Formats: sequence, C-alpha cells, structure tokens
Amino acid sequence: IEAGCNGVASTFGVLGLYSRKYAHKIPFIVKVNHNELLTYPNKYDQTLFGKVKDAWNMGAIGIGATIYFGSKESNRQIKEISEAFEEAHNLGMATILWCYTRNEAFKTEKEDYHTAADVTGQANHIGVTIQADIIKQKLPTNNYGFKNIDFGKYNDEMYETLTTKHPIDLCRLQVANCYMGRIGLISSGGGSKGESDLVEAITTAVINKRAGGSGLIMGRKAFQKPFGEGVNILQSVQQVYLEDKID
Repeated sequence: IEAGCNGVASTFGVLGLYSRKYAHKIPFIVKVNHNELLTYPNKYDQTLFGKVKDAWNMGAIGIGATIYFGSKESNRQIKEISEAFEEAHNLGMATILWCYTRNEAFKTEKEDYHTAADVTGQANHIGVTIQADIIKQKLPTNNYGFKNIDFGKYNDEMYETLTTKHPIDLCRLQVANCYMGRIGLISSGGGSKGESDLVEAITTAVINKRAGGSGLIMGRKAFQKPFGEGVNILQSVQQVYLEDKID
C-alpha cells in the first residue's frame, strides 16, 4: 500500500490469512503452485496447493503459477496450469505465468543457458499459448542455447537477424516471443545482493521498458530491506515506467 504497487502475489496461506482485511484494497494474485522442499533428497517440482475457485472466493483478481520448462515434469505442469488458467478466465480472473527453465543439460561447462534469450523465448511462447495474460521471465544473460547445446529447433537467421548481444535486444527477443508484445512481459527482480540492489532493479526496469516489456515483479530486493528502503526501491522502479524519456 505504501509503495503504491498495483498487485501483490503470494501463496494461498499468506493471502488467505489477510484476505478479509485487504482483498478489497490490494489486488491479490494467488500463486497456486510452488516448490515443496521437505522431501529428501530435495526435488524441484511445482505442486498445486489449492484450487482456482479458492483464490476467487478470497477475492483475488488473478492467479499465478510456475512451469519449469525443460524439466521431466514439464508436460504435467503444462497440462495442470493450462486447465487452471482456463478456469481462472471463466471466473473473470487474470493469469500470470512464471516461465522458468530447468534442466541440468542447460548448464554446460562453459555457460549456463537457463536464461538464454532463445530458450526463455520459447518458454514464453508456450506460456502465452496456454493463455497466460502476463509472462514473468528472468532477464536474458546470453543466447545460442539451442545451437550450442544442440537440441530443439533453431535457425541461424534468428540469431543474426532478430537480435544482438545487447541486453535490450536480448530482452526484445523475449518480448517478440510473447506474440510481439501483445502479451505483457514482466521481468524478475531477482534476489537481494545488498548495496547493489537499487542499481540492479533500476537497470532491469530500463532494459525491460526499452525492450517493450510491461513491468517488474519485485520480491526479495524490496522485502529483505528495512521498510523505508524497500518502499524507495519499489518507487524508484515505478519512476522508470513513468519517465517519458525512457522509451
């Protein structure tokens, strides 16, 4: 409320606890699936923790979900979340998809392609195909994932013509894979690293906006700070999107 954000995303438990007091004041987005890290050894799978109707009953305006594209569980997750998104739309709710990639083969000895522009771009494309209204994605750090790992489908022209090594151009490829930006791309704020958080958040916002993106989703960078400092980071990011000189 103090930062003037346009929504808050959290779990059934957290939002359900405060829905009677805040659901009519803050747009709630219920994250309907997340990790369960009590199984030993840990497995990284996204599990549904409630029903779409439960989110609707607490007054939420939308649901969010994660799919780990490339993981062995991804086909099940795609089916689960596409069905959840269809139900959410039938209830008049918006849908946000955390389009993350997860596969040990995506990380080689030389480079980590989990955030490659081409690989994440394809994840985005599948996400918008299953009716995500907003795609949440990490900023791309490199490219040539399909070509260097040698899997999937690619064409040299998509690397040579559609993008460059510039971070804005790499992010623009992600936007292009969201039906040319018709489905909004919001970038992940990432974890907290301390003193560099404000600079990193503003940089990410500028890259996202100039690439044609639609915003940032901020978590640890803001919430792991003293209250006033966290509000300042959130409002500094908002100023990027309000500044006409950054186009």
